[in-house]
Amino acid sequence: MSIEARVRELDHRHQVLKDTIARESRSPSADSLYLKELKRKKLKLKDEIDGIKSMMRQERTLETLQ
Repeated sequence: MSIEARVRELDHRHQVLKDTIARESRSPSADSLYLKELKRKKLKLKDEIDGIKSMMRQERTLETLQ
């Protein structure tokens, strides 16, 4: 799997979690522990996406300097 494909897959999973969190938050019987876990997973995905994108920017910068 290419790095770009990995980022797209992670972005998709992040969006699914975002949608799930929004839907669950509107529920009158929302489980706060479940929501907290979903938010933790979403943040972990965001951190991974940001890390990969940062690495890609650094690689492109190095390529242009060579």
